[in-house]
Amino acid sequence: MAEGLRERKKRQTRQYISDVATGLFLARGFDAVTVAEIAEAAEVSVNTVYNYFPAKEDLFFDRSKGIVDRLARFVRGRAVGESAAAAVLRELRDEVEAVSPRVGLVEGYDRFMRVVHGASALKARLWYMQQETHANLEETLREETGAAAGDPLPGLMAGQIGWVHESLMSWIAHEMIEGRKSVEVSREALALLDEMEELLGEKVLNYAVRAAG
Repeated sequence: MAEGLRERKKRQTRQYISDVATGLFLARGFDAVTVAEIAEAAEVSVNTVYNYFPAKEDLFFDRSKGIVDRLARFVRGRAVGESAAAAVLRELRDEVEAVSPRVGLVEGYDRFMRVVHGASALKARLWYMQQETHANLEETLREETGAAAGDPLPGLMAGQIGWVHESLMSWIAHEMIEGRKSVEVSREALALLDEMEELLGEKVLNYAVRAAG
C-alpha cells in the first residue's frame, strides 16, 4: 500500500529529528546534549521529540528494531539444507564483503562508537539490545525446530550464534576506532569469521537445518 501524505510527513519529521540529534551527539557527546536543545535545533517542541522518541537513547539508536531482529531474520530466511548458524555466517560474510554500514564498515563509525563508550546510558541500552537480539533468536529457533517450551537447546544455540555476531561487531568497532580503513578491516573480518566458524561445534553448525518442502 502506498504511503500517504500524513505518514510520509511523520516519517520525514522523525528522520529529521534523529539526524539533528545524531549530529549534536557526535559533536558534543550524548550526556552533554539535552532533549530541549535537540528540540530547539530541530525547530520542534520537546513534546514532539518525545512523541517520536520516548527516551533520549531512542534518538541515538533510532534503528534498533531492525538491529534486534536481524539474527532471527537471517535464520527465518535460510535456504533449504542450510542450518541456522550457516545462514547467519553467510549473511555476515555477505555484509562484510560488501563493506556494509550494517556491520560498522563505514566512515564515521568510530565517532559513533566513541559516543557509545562515553555514555553509561548508551552502553546499558546496547546491552539491553543484545539481550533482545538473543531472545528474538531463541524464540525463532524454538519455533523453527518445534522445541518444547522448557527445552534449553534453542537458548544455548542462540548464545553460540549470537557470540559470532557480537564478537564480529566488537572487533570491527575496535579496529575502526583505531582509525583503520574499512576495506582493510573487511578483509581481516572475513578471516575472523572463518576462525569463529571453526570454533563452533558440529552440533551448532548442523542445528535447525531447513528441510525441503
